[in-house]
Amino acid sequence: MEKRSQRSHQQQRSPKKGNTTKHKTLLGIAIVLLVMLTGIGCGFLTASMNTKSDLADDIRPPASSLVYDSNGNEIATIHAAENRMPVKLDQVPKNLQDAFVAVEDNRFYDHIGVDPRGIARAIWANLRGRTVSEGGSTITQQLAKNAYLTQDRTLKRKIQEVFLALRLEHQYTKSEILELYLNQIYFGQGAYGVQAAARTYFGKDVEDLTLNECAMLAGIPKSPNYYSPLNNLQAAQERKATVLDQMVKYGYLDSATAEKTKTEKLDLVKPDPKSEDKGEASYFVDYVTQKLIDKYGADAVYKDGLQVYTTIDMDMQRAAEKAMKGLPNGRKDSNGVMQPQGSLVAIDPHTGYVKAMVGGRGTDQFNRATMAERQPGSAFKPFVFAAALENKFTPSTVINDSPIKIGDWEPQNDEHTFSGPVTMRQVAQHSMNVPTVKIAQKLGIEKVLYYAEEMGITTLVKDGPHNDNNLSSALGGLTKGVTPLELTSAYGTFANKGVHVDPVVIVKVLDRNGKVIDEANPEQRNVISESSAAELTSMLQDVIRAGTGRRANIGRPAAGKTGTTSDYHDAWFVGYTPDLVASVWIGNDDNTSLGGIYGGTVPATIWKNFMTEALKGIPAKDFDGAESSGGDSIGSLEDDKSTAVSKKSAEPAKKETKSTETKAKDDAKKQQQGQQPAAPQGQAPAQAPAAAGGGGGAAPEPGSSVSKGRN
Repeated sequence: MEKRSQRSHQQQRSPKKGNTTKHKTLLGIAIVLLVMLTGIGCGFLTASMNTKSDLADDIRPPASSLVYDSNGNEIATIHAAENRMPVKLDQVPKNLQDAFVAVEDNRFYDHIGVDPRGIARAIWANLRGRTVSEGGSTITQQLAKNAYLTQDRTLKRKIQEVFLALRLEHQYTKSEILELYLNQIYFGQGAYGVQAAARTYFGKDVEDLTLNECAMLAGIPKSPNYYSPLNNLQAAQERKATVLDQMVKYGYLDSATAEKTKTEKLDLVKPDPKSEDKGEASYFVDYVTQKLIDKYGADAVYKDGLQVYTTIDMDMQRAAEKAMKGLPNGRKDSNGVMQPQGSLVAIDPHTGYVKAMVGGRGTDQFNRATMAERQPGSAFKPFVFAAALENKFTPSTVINDSPIKIGDWEPQNDEHTFSGPVTMRQVAQHSMNVPTVKIAQKLGIEKVLYYAEEMGITTLVKDGPHNDNNLSSALGGLTKGVTPLELTSAYGTFANKGVHVDPVVIVKVLDRNGKVIDEANPEQRNVISESSAAELTSMLQDVIRAGTGRRANIGRPAAGKTGTTSDYHDAWFVGYTPDLVASVWIGNDDNTSLGGIYGGTVPATIWKNFMTEALKGIPAKDFDGAESSGGDSIGSLEDDKSTAVSKKSAEPAKKETKSTETKAKDDAKKQQQGQQPAAPQGQAPAQAPAAAGGGGGAAPEPGSSVSKGRN
């Protein structure tokens, strides 16, 4: 027993020889790999760079980037006349220095030029993804990349960046590196460096900036076009708040000061009056530029001579710009911009290629097609109908257009009248509010929001005290709204037989030597069945044939939906043919009333003018229909007794609705007898794959964003 105890104790004190050998082997492999990596890095650095003794003077010669349309014709040259006024670090407010460190590199004063933790995280992510897709760059690395290197997302360039950053840290102090960085970075509007940015945005020297202005400037370089307060003030304010939160997190500010600063207004320099003619496709080119800067950085776009092939069809673009001249002239706002404004977006639903884009009247840089989040009103209702068709409803399902009360909310049709039993086809055709709410109540609003998100709507708010999880969303009363680009792309799902394709504006990017560095690979996903898409298209064809969108009739198969919010803040028409989907939005930038403009009036007319011209010479064709059986589809939707309002309180329907009511009753009777009611041309009854859900959602608060209903 004693010998066994001694033997056991000896084994605990002395590791096995095999384990020692294994550890030594692993250590040796690690050392070899480290030496190899260092050698490769030094080799790359030596082979590809002739580094000068003073790195601060070594700047790449610039070359403009070229933009081409879908036919390979050059349409724009992207270059920036550098507006740069270098300043000493002691002229830069401490708040601005702290803001940049907090938001860009919180360990700036502790690392040696590279952050091992950041690099390890990036290497792991890149190995898993098999591409160099994630950074980990410090301020020193950003300076090295922007001043001396290309924007290639390759391992070679990353190694060069690391070694340059280490040399910069060896040659310069932290203060000198921060000074070089603050004078190097791009802020949009042609402004390089903090002094030029301070003059461009606030009309003052950098040393005179307030905390509010410092936080705003520090947020811009992440995406100079998007976060420029002259382009997109709302996004710039949200980014400013993020910077202030980071300053609090790392001890540069107290929370009370940050919260107070978030609410302070900015005294921005008013942009110079622009020429009425900014050139063709100006909003599209600006959007492409923004996308490129977000991915490759400003220096790559303005100095590296990229060759950018886009999706724009210039014939369609000219048709769009011509059609948008039909915007009515109202008043000029405080910035001298004519109101109302508008947007037009056209997309190929099968490829996601954006064929035309107009973001306003062409007199400012705010691209309403991509940046404006506006209430969609009734243009959101097709998501309700799509969800219903996927859940055993058919276009012939009967809904009772009668009073309903949900909490304190009593939704109304536009004319404050009720038509009794109507089919879902008629609900879409005449844009009825109350039956739409009843459908959403039966399904559960979460299903409607799910389908909208699957079709590319990213602006829905699901959490927090103010969110979209209520039935007013069924009428387009959203917390934030939608952008015209995303709404157009979502409707493309209906035209593409239920398959959503993400929007694409850049097909491929080449470097200055003609090497392809990126190609489009848009994501596609099946959202609704082909039969549901066909039935919804049939319903929306009736909107144009005999409903609220009659002014959009282009004399060939087309489907669409009007949208008008209460108080006439927004007016929409979104429609499509088998191969092209387009939206037209009209509204005032300050969200005031349009004074009676409906989606079925000016927007529908502009849409018609555009589509007629854009499709000229293209043969008309019918939508593909998908046959399906009625199965166990819902013949009629029973009212929820707990939300129904006494008939005595209901206003009588107008005489012109009697024919609608009679037809609905006849259709319902035929369904009860096992017959399918006669459908307008193109309708194919669907068999939805999922069962209809119950529940209704919380009672919504009535607001100015809710659909007006009938147009």
